Amino acid sequence: ETRRLKVRTNADTPQDARQAIEFGAQGIGLCRTEHMFFGEDRIMKMREMILAENEEARRAALAKILPMQQEDFDGIFRAMHGLPVTIRLLDPPLHEFLPQETKDIKALAAEMDVPLEMLERKIESLHELNPMLGHRGCRLSLTYPEICEMQVAAIIGAACAVKKDGIDVQPEIMIPLTGAQPELAVLRNLSIEVADRIIAETGVEVSYLVGTMIE
Repeated sequence: ETRRLKVRTNADTPQDARQAIEFGAQGIGLCRTEHMFFGEDRIMKMREMILAENEEARRAALAKILPMQQEDFDGIFRAMHGLPVTIRLLDPPLHEFLPQETKDIKALAAEMDVPLEMLERKIESLHELNPMLGHRGCRLSLTYPEICEMQVAAIIGAACAVKKDGIDVQPEIMIPLTGAQPELAVLRNLSIEVADRIIAETGVEVSYLVGTMIE
């Protein structure tokens, strides 16, 4: 009754988005997509992508994740019903999705049927002393652009599906942790290319924004 500021929420699931609306949120200021990967039905597919030895294998693993991501975004857009939603692309370093304890590493190696030594080497190679200055944020997608492509396709695909049902959508795609203008330029152009392709394929006109966060 008294506020003059518009207040957005942090929300990573459709349930959180619905709860936020009940509390009076006027949009989502940050949807952290990495939180969507930690569910039991998803973490193994994410690990399959991380352990892939080439782009073809990574894309095959990402293809399994895409419909799950799109379903989440679909639910969030429907809950927001036309309010703006800022979605941050994958941000944390990849080692956070892999186990660190010896017993858990052994269990994962057995479950994925990969040599224990190979898995240990992969985890060690991904570990960084200061990932804030290293291989995380936008630099993940600069190294593996297929990750960015999958996430943008899921976001815009969901937006088109919801818009087709007569519900307005305002997706805002956040490219995370950029340190230099060329990093943003490359991934912004890639995001726009993927988004426009999905819009053309679906025939549903959706307006969207692509930017970054300034920290």
